[in-house]
Amino acid sequence: MTTTSATPLRGQMMDMPLMISSLLVHAARHAGDTEIVSKRVEGDIHRYTYRAAERRARQLAQALARLGCHAGDRVGTLAWNGYRHFEIYYGTSGSGLVCHTINPRLFPEQIAWIANDAEDRVLCFDLNFLPLVEKLAPQLASVQHYVLMTDRAHMPASTTLPGLLCYEELVEAEDGEYAWPSFDENTASSICYTSGTTGNPKGAVYSHRSTVLHSYGLAMPDAMGVGARDVILPVVPMFHVNAWGVPYAAPMIGAKLVFPGPHLDGKSLHELLEAERVTFSAGVPTVWLGLITYAKQQGLQFSTLRRTVIGGSACPPAMMKTLEQDFGIEVIHAWGMTEMSPLGTLARLKAKHAGLDAEAQHRILEKQGKAIYGVDMAIVDDDGQELPWDGRASGNLVVRGPWVIQSYFRREDSPLMTLGGQAWFPTGDVAAIDEDGYMQITDRSKDVIKSGGEWISSIDLENIAMAHPAVHEAAAIACHHPKWDERPLLVVVRKPGASLTAAELLAFFDGRIAKWQIPDDVAFVDEIPHTATGKIQKLKLREQFKGHRLPTAG
Repeated sequence: MTTTSATPLRGQMMDMPLMISSLLVHAARHAGDTEIVSKRVEGDIHRYTYRAAERRARQLAQALARLGCHAGDRVGTLAWNGYRHFEIYYGTSGSGLVCHTINPRLFPEQIAWIANDAEDRVLCFDLNFLPLVEKLAPQLASVQHYVLMTDRAHMPASTTLPGLLCYEELVEAEDGEYAWPSFDENTASSICYTSGTTGNPKGAVYSHRSTVLHSYGLAMPDAMGVGARDVILPVVPMFHVNAWGVPYAAPMIGAKLVFPGPHLDGKSLHELLEAERVTFSAGVPTVWLGLITYAKQQGLQFSTLRRTVIGGSACPPAMMKTLEQDFGIEVIHAWGMTEMSPLGTLARLKAKHAGLDAEAQHRILEKQGKAIYGVDMAIVDDDGQELPWDGRASGNLVVRGPWVIQSYFRREDSPLMTLGGQAWFPTGDVAAIDEDGYMQITDRSKDVIKSGGEWISSIDLENIAMAHPAVHEAAAIACHHPKWDERPLLVVVRKPGASLTAAELLAFFDGRIAKWQIPDDVAFVDEIPHTATGKIQKLKLREQFKGHRLPTAG
């Protein structure tokens, strides 16, 4: 006679929590001689290996403990992409502290608010941020130790900061005989704040588990598809959602890392890409715009760079075609957000698309892409009813997954909504999803242009404008109209030396979009404002042009 136990059978596998420290330990053990190359703030090139980085991260963990840091304490950074910042990622999280990367491009008042909200106990910062930190220090109530990320030779002769510490002296004073602790994988590992375009910024607190899982997802073939043979240069800053997870995924796969520091101009980036034989990169469209402009002006090519992920804001199709056709670089369009660690979707083709012509394939790759495992998504109407995946229905995009936040740091109100008995995070994006699961952002919910009750995608308008050979950058915003409520206004920066009139640009839209969606006017400007993370500041543009009178306003 067979009896059935009421207790489910458990797996008999080793119980090893997912620890961020394990990523660097793995790299030190299995890719120990692989290089990490950094162009330092000081201007020179620094080289060492994963083996050396792991030891110095242990030394840093010891130094932070000596400063009185305890598990859960936040360690803030104001720093560029470099090896010392990389060590802080691991020396903090690996020892049970919380790594808090702060965007130095924010207004000083925002930086102070963020550091105080997180209650940073230690603040580590690069040499060129010393004047900023000296200015901020009187407002930073919780910071007990200031650490300048340099060596003794570059320490300032005088400073207003109390007890300013030298990073290299702190590290070199320790012996590195430190064992990474093991603890609950749901422990907080790092915190990133949203850009705070409306109201105060909000903190997204990631865990060891979410970060390691996100690293696995990032490296998959249909995601970034990186491997040990790659040389990776993250242009996206380490203070922008942890450089999209690249500093975690690279040691996981044992790839060479190249950090550009603050040297993000076209000339510096091209030289570093070529000198280190970089094969893969990642960054926002504005950075690639500068790099493309420099390369074209100088008649340069890229000898090894073959793939780049572009996200942060929608990549104009014209930019994708330029990189692919003129420079032989495959563009992987991506979408995500701070609340998602950040990866959500990437545009890679399926086997069924192999027989399509190049133009049809390109139309698929221009979308933000399909969800990688670890992310689920849906589109809903304003009543919370799910909409079909037919490529036509457009609705509010919601997501869920193990690296998606369920609440903000120190916020009692939950941002989640319930759909089908499950909790989903509303992204604030408006999107369509086709039958194959490819998602396309049509707008931010606050940026969509509502003309006579019909939606017009500002992204579609911007993409068409950017395809004009005389346009350097474009932004579409809603402008008041007495009859239609809102109509599109196109704000444009011409390419240097280019001649272009409003009538010529609007004529360019004919046949590329429905006539009723063509902008009513064009405003030419010298510069379009951007957020600290490279996104166009639509809020500022709407404020700037709130009194603009459209020629169709009668």
